[in-house]
Amino acid sequence: VQLQASGGGLVQAGGSLRLSCAASERPLSSYSMGWFRQAPGKERELVAAIAWSGTMKYYTDSVKGRFTISRDNAKNTVYLQMNSLKPEDTGVYYCAARDHPYLSGMDHKGSDFGSWGQGTLVTVSS
Repeated sequence: VQLQASGGGLVQAGGSLRLSCAASERPLSSYSMGWFRQAPGKERELVAAIAWSGTMKYYTDSVKGRFTISRDNAKNTVYLQMNSLKPEDTGVYYCAARDHPYLSGMDHKGSDFGSWGQGTLVTVSS
């Protein structure tokens, strides 16, 4: 499956952005999906993930209560709504697809996510 991420940009602290990840070639409905980010000089980290049906979700502690991951399988798209953004949220955000419908056994380092989008840059100014 091919993924295309969009929606990044420059925003002031406290602002919001909505990232989108559109898939092509194959339907996303059988995949669990994740959003990862990589800040300058840091390792890539899993920010949020969602199971195929949207009923199971995962968030890293630093974004709980601020970010919401969702999906629309009919539109073959996954979203990441980011509110109350902080400078430490700055980084390149990647969407990725995992060929497993549920989140159980998911590798938070992304090794079992087989398809990746090109990344979209999010910059939060203080």
